[in-house]
This record gives sequence, structure tokens and C-alpha cells, in this order.
Amino acid sequence: MTLLLIAPVGAPALAAGAYAALGWRRATAWLGTVAAAALLASAVALAVRAMDAPVTGLGGLLRADALSAFMLIVIGAVTLPAMLTSPGYLDAEHAAGHSTARDMRRYGVLTQGFVAAMALAVLASGLGVLWIAIEATTILTAFLVGHRRTRNATEAAWKYVVICSTGIALAFLGIVLLHFAARHAHVPSSGALDWMRLSVHAGQLDPDVTRLAAALLILGFGTKAGLAPLHAWLPDAHSQAPAPVSALMSGVLLPVAFYAVLRVKMIADAALGTGPARTLLLILALASLGIATMLLLAQRDFKRMLAYSSIEHMGLLALGAAIGSRLAVMAVLLHILGHGLAKSVAFLASGHIHQAVGSSRIDAVRGLAARSPVVACGFGAAVIALLGFPPFGPFASELGVFRAGFAAGLGWAVAAALVLLLVITAALAARTGGMLLGAPRTGPGAAAFPLRPSRTGTAALVLGLLGCAAIGIGLGPLHDLLDQAAAVLGAHR
Repeated sequence: MTLLLIAPVGAPALAAGAYAALGWRRATAWLGTVAAAALLASAVALAVRAMDAPVTGLGGLLRADALSAFMLIVIGAVTLPAMLTSPGYLDAEHAAGHSTARDMRRYGVLTQGFVAAMALAVLASGLGVLWIAIEATTILTAFLVGHRRTRNATEAAWKYVVICSTGIALAFLGIVLLHFAARHAHVPSSGALDWMRLSVHAGQLDPDVTRLAAALLILGFGTKAGLAPLHAWLPDAHSQAPAPVSALMSGVLLPVAFYAVLRVKMIADAALGTGPARTLLLILALASLGIATMLLLAQRDFKRMLAYSSIEHMGLLALGAAIGSRLAVMAVLLHILGHGLAKSVAFLASGHIHQAVGSSRIDAVRGLAARSPVVACGFGAAVIALLGFPPFGPFASELGVFRAGFAAGLGWAVAAALVLLLVITAALAARTGGMLLGAPRTGPGAAAFPLRPSRTGTAALVLGLLGCAAIGIGLGPLHDLLDQAAAVLGAHR
């Protein structure tokens, strides 16, 4: 069991070590893909075992329950297409003179270290190891955001570090306060930050201290999840990071941080009732949706457009978490997977567009469907999925959140969210339609799109879209896993 727990962290960690020792070359370029496949396979195996009972290891530092196993599946499913695209993407960057052999080596080490840290975060049995793992992702991804080492990339990396470090500092203060409350409730020091111990003793925690601790933790981890008000790092970071890194950050990093919010809400609800966490999450949800709406209306950069779309979807997750019923939590978890797959495809396709055009401005891209049908289909279908249209996963998950909201008496919040989503849909559809269907630019300086991406790049787009459509058509074995994961979080029916 210990080996099964270590595998999701160990596979990318070994790949990072191989890149550090051997560099990025033809023989090692696919190690990231192999590690991602191993992570996904071990996640599925852990999910099968965790359906019976949680799996623990390393002296209780690691634990996999149904929720952890599902999040590992999300990490593996989103990482696989990102790693499939990476060799071709880096080769194109190298050919264009935007990266050196040393940059490519550093990319391999940092991306695999990043994936290992995210896997460790969801396998951590307590807040302490989780905090360390999420802080590690900040350090690792800061160098990836600044991969091109231009002025804009460096500025985005520093902005990312400063804002996320502020959030992590808030979360650390919340951890200190929660530890204080746990010790005064006579929870043993060795388990004062353990999820299970805190759940068992939640009723004995000091209400005032726990309320403050929960607020700090939700705001702190919410910063890393891209929730308002500390969301400003997200568009700058995504606009400068390599496309596969943006796919990982939006499709995996944000959900992993939101996973921490869900765990904290579970403790807060058990200790204080559902009121305090629900109120805070509703505020963050509507604020995030409102900010995303306003900024998308004026957006002229397609990579930043996708980043603001991520803020929108994190707001939807916060809305579902605030509702808190079994249906809502299951829909939130399903949305994490559907959004991750769709957003990874959108960012990977945007990487091909950016490399071909040399710009991320929306008005620089016209007639994409005629110039590059494969990329156009991938980008267009991903945006359709993100807008919540069938048959893709976000349609089913958003419908579940809205149904649960009306059933829980939060129809006013759902109605406000729907109005904002209508505006977002109009803004995204108009800008994407212009990119795909506009007349191709001609004359001097007009960019000639490549006919198609590499075979592995195409495979990554197809895999992501097929996965997103599959979970929208039918959950299959995922239904029981989602139901048990919602039960882990204490969601009521």
C-alpha cells in the first residue's frame, strides 16, 4: 500500500531527476508523458482500493480516500495531454530561438517537480504537509511563468510570487490558529492538523478561533485557486507561461488549491455549522463571477481571455461548495475534471496559435478554421465545453450546481450567477467566433498558420476533448467515486 501511495508522487519525481541528470534530449523528451501515464494508472488503482477504505502510509503522513483518489485522477488526466504536447512545443520554441537546451532541461525538471508537488498536496493527511506542497508549487511555477525571460514574463513571475505568497501567508496564519484551537480541544499534537482528527474533534474546537482560522484558510488557499479578490496574478501568469504549463496551472493547480478549500470547509461546517463558510464562499463566488464578466467584456488577448474564464469557473466551484448538498459537491468535483480537460485543450491549442502568429492578440487571428482546421476544432470545441454546452462535462456539472442551488433555497445566488454567465457566454462566443470564422488576413506580415500540429499535439487535443465529452455523456464508475468523495466532505443529501 505504501508503494501505491508513493507512486503518484514518485513517478514525476523520478522523471524530474532524470531530466536533471540527463537533460532534455530525444531519449528523455517523453519521460514526462510516461510519468503522467504512471500517475494516472496509480490514481485509478488507488481509487479502487479507497472505495473500500482509506489507504495510509509513511507513518500516517499520506492518506488516500475517495476524494484524494479522485483528485489524483484529475491530475493525471490533465497532465497527460500537457506532457504529450510538451516535446513538440519546446522543439518549436527552440527552433524560433525562444529557448535554449538549458531552458528545456529546466522546463523538464520544474514541470515534473510541479506535478509531484500537486500529487503530494492531495495525498497529504493533514494541513501541514498540504501547505508545504502548495508552497512548493508556487516556487516551481514561478520559474516556469518566467520561462521566456522577457520583461513581461519576469514581471508576471514576480507578481505571481508576491500575490500567491500573500495568500499562502494568510493560510499559514490560519493553520497556526487552527492548531491552537485543536490543542486546546485536547487533540494530540501529532494529529492536531490531521483531517480525520480535526473532523472527529470539530465540535470541541473554540468557535471564535475556528471561525477566524477558517476565514484565513479559505481566503489564503482561495488566492491560489484564483478566487477574488486576490486573483490578479492569474491572467498575467497564464499569458506568459508556456502553453503546457498554463494547461497544468489552470487545469490542475487551481483545483488542487480549491481542494484545500473544500477540506477546510468540511472542518468549519462540523465546528460552526454551515453558515459562516457558506456566506464567505457565496461572496467569493459572486465576486469572482462579476470580475470575470467585466474583464472578459473588454478582453483583447486570447490567453488572458482563457485565464479570466478560469476565474469564472473557480467562482462556479465556490458557488457549488457554498450550496454544500451531496448533489452540489458531486457536481463541483465533476466540474473540476470537466473544466480541467477542456481548459487544458484550450490552452494547448492557444499555444499552437501563439507560435504560428507570434502574438496572443485576438485581432491578430482571423480565419483559423480555414488555415488550420485541427487547431480550430480543438480551440473551438474547448471553448464550447467551457461555455457549458452539451455533450461536454461542464454542461452536466453546471446543471447539477444550479439544481442543487434552487433546492437549497439559494435561487437568488443561482439567478445572479446565470445572468453573469449569459454575459460571459456572449463575450467568449463573439471573440472566439472572430478568431475561427473571420476572413483570413492577407498581405505583408500576415501569419501563415501551420496545416496541423504534430501527431502527439493532435492526439493531446483529441484525448482531452474525448475525455471531457465522455464524462458529460455518462459517469460510469466515476459516479460511485464521486458519491463517496462527497460523503468524505460530509455533504448531506
